[in-house]
Amino acid sequence: MNSPSSRPRPRAILRIHFHLVERTEELYGQLLAVVEGISSRVEPLPADWSAYVDLTGALTYWGQDTEGLVAVIRLRLLALHGVPSSAGAGPTRSIAAMAADLTPPGAATVVRDDPYEIASFLRTKPASALPGIGPKTVRTLTRYGITSVGDIADAQLPTLQRILGTTAARLAHDRAHGIDERPVVPGAAPRAMSSAHRFERDELDIDRHHRTVLGLVQDLGSRLRTSGEIARALTLTVTYADRTQTTRTRTLTEPTAHTPALAATARELLTSLGLQRARVRTLALRAERLRPAEDTAHQLTFDDRDDKLRRLETALDKAATRFGSGVAGAASTFPRAG
Repeated sequence: MNSPSSRPRPRAILRIHFHLVERTEELYGQLLAVVEGISSRVEPLPADWSAYVDLTGALTYWGQDTEGLVAVIRLRLLALHGVPSSAGAGPTRSIAAMAADLTPPGAATVVRDDPYEIASFLRTKPASALPGIGPKTVRTLTRYGITSVGDIADAQLPTLQRILGTTAARLAHDRAHGIDERPVVPGAAPRAMSSAHRFERDELDIDRHHRTVLGLVQDLGSRLRTSGEIARALTLTVTYADRTQTTRTRTLTEPTAHTPALAATARELLTSLGLQRARVRTLALRAERLRPAEDTAHQLTFDDRDDKLRRLETALDKAATRFGSGVAGAASTFPRAG
């Protein structure tokens, strides 16, 4: 019989979601720093404001079980930044993700690294709950009467291979048995930059929405050029009177920090939301997937209008640096993109 010291340490992977009222990459980075104070193995997932965390080594270091350490992380996030969170934890990434998906805001679900507890958690779930099992695979399995994770676990691997093919069958078989060797890969959140405006009262005027977004564009464009960066995509987030949010992202035609190009995309994003009767509390614009400006060459054209705008932009940036940002005027002073 193995002694307790010779047994492998139970694995503990956490998937944590940050429930932010106003989403900015600065705050997201601060939240990740709080989590990294508990475990250095943090994998940011900025697309949905969440992260994976490998707590396996941290359990011993902090002398806590998984439930206790998850509670410490969530309490620190709330105490230091006022940000509530929800979390799912388990011995693998897929179980942690499933647990997080089932957990309401402000709560946590923990599945311990125990074969009986893993099976009890997995078997009753629908097949669609398994990460990596898409709608097409679910429809195929359903035709054969396989509708739950337990059904997948009970099916022989050769049978699943005949139904799904070798690769998909192996993935479904492993996930259904709680097998997922994918590690948490630490890394920094992809670089982004944001600007936001909160109205003094809920704003219904669509013209004010547009003017505000254009002001955010000017701020972002100036900051991008100052830092020598260009953006590959823009994300517009609208927070309404009831604190619900709508987010839209659009990839730019070419990476840029050019205000008119950013403004054209921002206007498209805002128009696509159809906010004619919406009571808007906050508008936030985020420039995403930043890279150094020297990494991408501007596409040359025979239209000297664009060159004139770029020269004007450079002059305004210099004036803003010398006299303050207010001297540069509003982004609406640029001609509308055709």
